[in-house]
Amino acid sequence: MTSPDLRQYAPATQRNREPILNVLQQVLPPQGTVLEISSGTGEHAIFFAPHLHPRKWLPSDPNPSARASIAAWRQHCPTDNVYPPIALDARDPVWSVEQNELPETLQGFEKGEIGAIANINMIHIAPWSACLGLMAGAGRILPPDGVLYLYGPYKQNGKHTASSNEAFDQSLRAQNPEWGVRDLDEVITVAQTQNLSLLKVVPMPANNLSVIFKRNE
Repeated sequence: MTSPDLRQYAPATQRNREPILNVLQQVLPPQGTVLEISSGTGEHAIFFAPHLHPRKWLPSDPNPSARASIAAWRQHCPTDNVYPPIALDARDPVWSVEQNELPETLQGFEKGEIGAIANINMIHIAPWSACLGLMAGAGRILPPDGVLYLYGPYKQNGKHTASSNEAFDQSLRAQNPEWGVRDLDEVITVAQTQNLSLLKVVPMPANNLSVIFKRNE
């Protein structure tokens, strides 16, 4: 009997993966592990990792079905620099990669090897507490000059950058009042409280932004 294919698909991934990769190749440290928070389907992890050698990619997600999809993609598209997915909720006060006993799947992983964190399309479809937790975790585990990479839609100067983003924001808040397109200034302010400085903001297709922070010395 054939086992079910647990791979999930996010149509936006096909559209944004190349532009995101172009930015990652410019801003990531030259080596070390990239911890991806809220990896979703796993399509980004599988696409990025082969282009980012010698770096390694560690996908994570709090959702078991997402982790199953990531594992299925990893099996379908084998690459030697993607770790198995781990359970991690950005809001947790201590992340699983910080614990004394690491998940058994992380054989060969060393806590100090994380040099960057990537978070794609999470902050607007999660409670604000997820953004707070993301920044706190980045502040705890990134080394000096470590990179935090964010991607998604943001307001700038308190205003939406496009009417489509405003409509998207309204639809998100209709689904869940705790969701919504965030104001970039507020995100930057939270980052600064965790010893993270804004490095650059890169305009992306479809009215999205790449936002890159660096951990202070």
